[in-house]
Amino acid sequence: MIRVLVAEDQSAVRAGLVLILRSAPDIEVVGEAADGERAVELARSLRPDLVLMDVQMPRLDGVSATRRIVGERLADVLVLTTFDLDEYVFGALRAGAAGFLLKNTEARDLLEAVRTVARGEGVVAPAVTRRLIAEFAAAPAREPEADPAVLEGLTRREREVLGCLGEGLSNAQIAARLEMAEGTVKTHVSRLLAKLELRSRVQAAVLARELGL
Repeated sequence: MIRVLVAEDQSAVRAGLVLILRSAPDIEVVGEAADGERAVELARSLRPDLVLMDVQMPRLDGVSATRRIVGERLADVLVLTTFDLDEYVFGALRAGAAGFLLKNTEARDLLEAVRTVARGEGVVAPAVTRRLIAEFAAAPAREPEADPAVLEGLTRREREVLGCLGEGLSNAQIAARLEMAEGTVKTHVSRLLAKLELRSRVQAAVLARELGL
């Protein structure tokens, strides 16, 4: 069972999310939070596998709550929002969110996203991925927030995999692009995340874009 904590301040939206999640036989909703502070508290006490997090909430916003939860390694965080591109996207991904979806995502896609993140693979809505890449492409003069020196510990192959992550490719797509087994891709992803001290492949994708890979 995938144990999920739902953090959403609008009760009607939260109830809808819970209803969708409980329709899946392999997902259990273990708690609900109406603000960011409560989300962190429940993550500490319940230790869910995943927190479904809204970005705009009272007391503590979703980005800050994500940073705390990920920083304490309490759970993976899948962010839901009505905004497809603004400071919340970058803030949430840099804070360590393992996934990012829009609230108008179909129920089946939401469930699959939860399962994907639970398997250890990040997920970003295709529309968001395209906008993220376009944002970086449109601003080549942006001052990089990451130090290129962090790549020195990576092998050539790991750098290639990191570049593919920056394009939003799945493990299967990376395997096809680099002509290697999917299991080998997973190994490279795990190793580069450990070397770069990153929590998720989505963080790695943001880093890759910032470094222009």
